[in-house]
Amino acid sequence: METIADTLCDAGFTQTYKDKKCTMTNLRPDLSPVASELTERHRETKWNDAQVPIVKNTKLLQVNDLRKYFPIQKGILQRTVGYVKAVDGISFDVNRGETLGLVGESGCGKTTAGRCLLRLIPPTSGSFIFGEEQVDLAKLTHREMQPFRKRIQMIFQDPHASLNPRMTVADIVGEPMHVNRTEKGTALQDRIVALLESVGLRSQDMRRYPHAFSGGQRQRIGIARALALQPELIVADEPVSALDVSVQAQILNLLAELREEFNLSYIFIAHDLSVVEHISDRVAVMYLGKIVEISDAETLYESPKHPYTEALISAVPLPDPNAQREREHIRLEGDVPDPSQPPTGCYFHPRCRYATDICKQETPELRQVAQDVQVACHHSDTLELQGV
Repeated sequence: METIADTLCDAGFTQTYKDKKCTMTNLRPDLSPVASELTERHRETKWNDAQVPIVKNTKLLQVNDLRKYFPIQKGILQRTVGYVKAVDGISFDVNRGETLGLVGESGCGKTTAGRCLLRLIPPTSGSFIFGEEQVDLAKLTHREMQPFRKRIQMIFQDPHASLNPRMTVADIVGEPMHVNRTEKGTALQDRIVALLESVGLRSQDMRRYPHAFSGGQRQRIGIARALALQPELIVADEPVSALDVSVQAQILNLLAELREEFNLSYIFIAHDLSVVEHISDRVAVMYLGKIVEISDAETLYESPKHPYTEALISAVPLPDPNAQREREHIRLEGDVPDPSQPPTGCYFHPRCRYATDICKQETPELRQVAQDVQVACHHSDTLELQGV
């Protein structure tokens, strides 16, 4: 079976770019004339079929009461005896050109929420309204969802497992365009080169296989694949957690550059608040399937309103050793509760040092406490919590 890379080679494309030198600057190589022309073209055009001008700070995605429960089945007849409440009624929105950080410790439901938004797994209930058309993606059939898959893409957490080892880079990056029939022939060739060079790889790399690349380079290939269909929203599922710290910085800077260049919106999933601080405009903090706080990044780090957010921030090391020694370190007692049997009242109260009787009895609602700040805590008005 002829691959995309073979097609490029037969067309003389490899020979055309063989002698071009790639001078690495900070993060990305100098773009070839073809890549520069395509980049400029995509700056001037909208990335969906509606051809509606992009207006920044308008709502691109509105998530309302999203829930995902996984059934617990036992016995020979596999009867359902309970549910794991992985995502338990979260609501948030994402503006055009904005990065929303979704943070929380492992097992809180961040990845499950992201996969539900892409319909990789079906949500139990809730709605997510997308785009100018105000379409509820949760209600679409598989066939009706197809046009919207071009506009919402995902960067996966593991750069090793998310790339097919039997495919060349050209096949991996070109596959979305081949499947959706958006580009072919010379246009496909040019697009693959533009994508590779936009993420800091060389055109010569397209005939190589994933095993020949480092972890950071593999993640760049994953980013190029996510950009292939010119999406409006990218769900980045812990894209730097498997990488070295120095490589993490390169990938984060690259994502920030691509957002400005192509007016992308991100949902950036992570468990490290220091990583999220670098790239996010707003941050939503999740605990045991619920969002406990949403705020703009600067306000959240300086003045958290929820005790769980305060605990997460206290775990972020400071570069000043003197300040690090003097700050209060908050150690959460106990383990994260079982999501199939969550505690009554506030889910965080068994580990919260500020908990009172009302926390054990009533579930706090996510409410507005300041401009662009929402929190689910009974005592948010009276607590003075420690930030950075």
